[in-house]
Amino acid sequence: QVQLVESGGGLVQAGGSLSLSCAVSGRTVSNYAMGWFRQAPGKEREFVATITWSDGSTYYADSMKGRFTISRDIAKDTVHLQMNSLKPEDTAVYYCAAASFRTAQGMSRLNAVDAWGQGTLVTVSS
Repeated sequence: QVQLVESGGGLVQAGGSLSLSCAVSGRTVSNYAMGWFRQAPGKEREFVATITWSDGSTYYADSMKGRFTISRDIAKDTVHLQMNSLKPEDTAVYYCAAASFRTAQGMSRLNAVDAWGQGTLVTVSS
């Protein structure tokens, strides 16, 4: 069972940047894709970005391309999400996720996820 613990959420002004981290533990994830989803108040959870642990292939939601960057640190078993040019509509709880035997694109569907973190709140003020 993979355990995921997010950190790094908080309050930031529009146009600012924030970096999220996800600590991965519990089992080897060499055959996993890792990713981030988010859920804004009153809305459904949506895909943000994914990365394959083995070769670092990435996949992004269209609205995040160019602003968000996902990466992984194999030595530290950590996944990061660097968020730049933040907008008020980026306000949401951000969840780290893991999916076994998935490509980065294949993990972009909610039903592909095997494990979720508890979430971290990101608030972007206007």
